[in-house]
Amino acid sequence: MSSLSTPDSAAGTMPGLPGADAHAAAVRRRERRAQWHIAFLLVFVLGPLVVYPLVRLVLLSLSGAHGLSFGAYATFFGNPDSRGVIGTTLWILFLSAGLASILGVALAALLFFKPFPGASLVTRFLELFVAFPSFLVAFTLIFLYGSQGSVSIAIQRMFHLQTPPMDFLFGIGGVVLAEVVFYAPFVVRPTLAAFALLDMRLIEAARSLGANSRMVALRVILPLAWPGIAAGTILCFLLTFNEFGILLVLGSAHLVTLPVAIYSSATVDLDLPTAAAGAVVMLAMSLSLYALYRRVNRRSQGGTRNVN
Repeated sequence: MSSLSTPDSAAGTMPGLPGADAHAAAVRRRERRAQWHIAFLLVFVLGPLVVYPLVRLVLLSLSGAHGLSFGAYATFFGNPDSRGVIGTTLWILFLSAGLASILGVALAALLFFKPFPGASLVTRFLELFVAFPSFLVAFTLIFLYGSQGSVSIAIQRMFHLQTPPMDFLFGIGGVVLAEVVFYAPFVVRPTLAAFALLDMRLIEAARSLGANSRMVALRVILPLAWPGIAAGTILCFLLTFNEFGILLVLGSAHLVTLPVAIYSSATVDLDLPTAAAGAVVMLAMSLSLYALYRRVNRRSQGGTRNVN
């Protein structure tokens, strides 16, 4: 009948876009929505909370009596006390983060290769421990090992001592101890993740060929797991470098690090340009460590994908 049409002609008269055009239009709509979301985050979230404060910080460090000036940086780097503060900061950083990294790797190796009853509970506790504020660790050490702490008083009464036997917390000893205790768990988790990716057949093969535990650790485990270990170590250095709470609680007047010096310049001396200059220097060092962490972490994740 002439009133009937073929399927092809009916399809040609159907309203709407073809499938490919509809898909392309949907993709464009999703891209526009994503762009609007990014613009919203930049304008209303990152702008006032991150970008604007950083820009103001840099401009404040460059402010002078007659406009832009590097006088604050000259004052900061020209002051012998500032150079001593940077040296103290780096000394505490390498001592604390180095010991925390060694302890974290050793603890992760013990939990993974020599599991003991309750090892999973210890692992869960370490995961929870990273959520604690750092100053809480400092106060806990004071309550335990301070001159009036419970452990110190117990030892004094046990041995009938005239003075408390422990008096080391308020100084470099207490700061290093608190930072090692607090930041070692930050190394444990990435190291455990790196150990979990190891091919245990290689370890068993090395042992079957007569390699002892030291040779297996240095020649098999460490070369395979080092990206994850390095990522955790760099993260530990980054967090320790930016530590402020422990230093504020346990640091003495003779133990001034860069964060404490910046805080004192801004709140005590009211020298905001010099404090801003120090903050910019610290920010640059922190970003450098973070860039190194991202690079090593990407390499670690690349190794993960290759294994998978």
